[in-house]
Amino acid sequence: MAIALGVRDLRNRTSQVIDAVRAGERVVLTVHGEPIADIVPHAERSRWVRGDPQRRALTERAADPALREVLDVLAGQTLDEL
Repeated sequence: MAIALGVRDLRNRTSQVIDAVRAGERVVLTVHGEPIADIVPHAERSRWVRGDPQRRALTERAADPALREVLDVLAGQTLDEL
């Protein structure tokens, strides 16, 4: 269940909003009644993976070898040129 809350209410009830989020509630922040952002409990982080091995694995295990050729053709072009 989400709680909808305007910006002014957020300013006035910050500690209550934090308590609700800590309790697992999702808060939808609104401006003039329009939803603009979600305030959600922080998720558990996945296991940290070092950059070098991850980069190497991504380089060696390309899903589509032809993709590099397509990207090379598109590189440097603007949206108007596409």
